[in-house]
Order: sequence, then structure tokens, then C-alpha cells
Amino acid sequence: MGRRIGSKLLLVAACVLVLAAAGCDGSFESDDSHRVNGSIHVPVGKQAVDVTTVNGGIHIDDNAAVISAATVNGSIHVGAHATATSLKTVNGSISLASGAHVSGSSASVNGDLTLGDGAEVSGSVSNVNGKIAVTAAHVGGGISTVDGNISIMGASHVDGGILVKKPSGFGISFGEDVPTIVIGPGATVQGDLRFERKVRLFVSDKATIGPVTGATAVPFTGDNPPT
Repeated sequence: MGRRIGSKLLLVAACVLVLAAAGCDGSFESDDSHRVNGSIHVPVGKQAVDVTTVNGGIHIDDNAAVISAATVNGSIHVGAHATATSLKTVNGSISLASGAHVSGSSASVNGDLTLGDGAEVSGSVSNVNGKIAVTAAHVGGGISTVDGNISIMGASHVDGGILVKKPSGFGISFGEDVPTIVIGPGATVQGDLRFERKVRLFVSDKATIGPVTGATAVPFTGDNPPT
């Protein structure tokens, strides 16, 4: 998959946004919630606060709570029935276990986003590169990507539609992969499905979707689309 100048600019911008969201003025308080180097573990029963790190992951235990979680180089895991207001990372994945709830948005630049059974993100789910997988979960503010594949399976419900953005930048990409979008049986996507670039779109004959712009939906029967 090709690299683009535009993606690099997005990466730099995302770093600035993540650090700004963390209230970074060039230094961090080295405690359990704010670090420069190292992962952060949030146990159940701890008072909900903002948690931030630069080089490290964030692990939120089952039934635990944070206000926001932000990192630059690291993944974020939200345990079963845990809660957060927002999740942001630049280089890393975001995963929500069963019943986890994010009242705002979840965003990564380079990383997968995975929502498990009963998980909910009330805001948007977005990335630039990486797979977005929603299984029997709810997204309230739409899904967007540039180069990522999207899989919406089980009794998932996505409000706000899907947007696959046109790659930006001045570079030339060679060997570019075409994103694959799969909407499986029992899934519902309300709102517009808008594609600004070429994609492979597969929609189950038992799924419900809104209007499609920029792509032709290929219907399929059974649990998975043809390979």
C-alpha cells in the first residue's frame, strides 16, 4: 500500500491534536494518569480522569472509567462495560470489549478500530489506515476512513452513514489497495454511504442500508461475501 505526503501531513496534524487534547505544554506530570514514556493501566474503582501518554498503550480494565484517553504511539483497549468520553491515538489500534461505551468519538490515524458485541460509540469512528470492524455494536456518529477496510457484522447499527475519503497529498501511490467494505446479514447502516474513491462494496441481502454514492453495491447471500 502506497505512502503519501498527504498521509504524513495528517500524521503530524494528528500528533498535534492528540497532544493538545491532552493539555500538553511540552511536559507531562509523571503519575498514574500522565506519562511521556510508558503504558497506563486504569483499574476498576479509580476516579475517572483524563489519561495521556506519548509512547505507550492505555489499558482500561473491565467496568473501569476514564474521561478521555489519548496517546501518540500506542494502542488503547477499553474493557467490558468500561466507559470513556473520547479515545484518540495516532499510531495504534483501539478496541472496545463487550458492552464498553464511549460517549464521544474514537479516532486513530494508523490503526485498527474494533467494537465488540454490545459496545457503543455515540460519536464517530474514524481512521486513515487500518481495518474498522464493528460486530453487533452501535456507532452513533458515522464511520469514516481513507485507506481502511470496513466490516459491519451481526446486529450492528450505524447511524450517520459511511464515508470513504479521497486520498489527499501530492505524492504518487503505487500498488494501492482498494478498500473493501462489507455489511453483513442483520446489520443496519442509516444515512448516506458515500465513497470518494474506488472501493469494493459488498452488502448482504439481509442488511439494511441508506443511499449509496460513488460505488455499486454487490449483494451476497450467506454469512460472508464471495472471495
